[in-house]
Amino acid sequence: MNVAVLKYNAGNIHSVIHALDRLGVTPLLTDDIEQLQAADKVIFPGVGEAATTMQYLQQHNLDAVIKGLRQPVLGICLGQQLMCTHSEEGDAGCLGIFDVPVLRFKPDSNEDKVPHMGWNTISCQDQVLFKGFDKDEYVYFVHSYYVPLCPWTAATTEYILPFSASLHRDNFFATQFHPEKSGTAGERILKNFLDI
Repeated sequence: MNVAVLKYNAGNIHSVIHALDRLGVTPLLTDDIEQLQAADKVIFPGVGEAATTMQYLQQHNLDAVIKGLRQPVLGICLGQQLMCTHSEEGDAGCLGIFDVPVLRFKPDSNEDKVPHMGWNTISCQDQVLFKGFDKDEYVYFVHSYYVPLCPWTAATTEYILPFSASLHRDNFFATQFHPEKSGTAGERILKNFLDI
């Protein structure tokens, strides 16, 4: 299987590569348009800042390439947020694959810490990425911005308020949490994606 991991100015990409290696897949880390278009699966991971990352994608024509992909695509963390229409982080226009904005957490009390960091349960509604999940599972989050509940919500969690832990529309899948850092539950999610 030919799996491409999108190379751009974001952190945490190598954690995804190591997680795929553990599943027996050696991915190609690339920003080459032809290689991305030819891949069987594309993973769009990342830890970073929305506005500068979108600027990088636009300068390298990767924004149009991502939107035009027809194979299964998985956005992780910043990858999910950039698939939405707009992010409050840097007032950034994003890819618009999911017609929903990305908002900053607003703490309700002193106990609410931003960023949201650590293990939380997710409640799964979509059985593509979450095949084999029969109860709430713990996954690992690190983020200050969130995607509200919307028609494409595939899994939910709650921190300060309920939000989209995962999105799914056509061939585009996304998780706000990090499956590559989420133990056996995350490994199962990555395997489900590879099996699509």
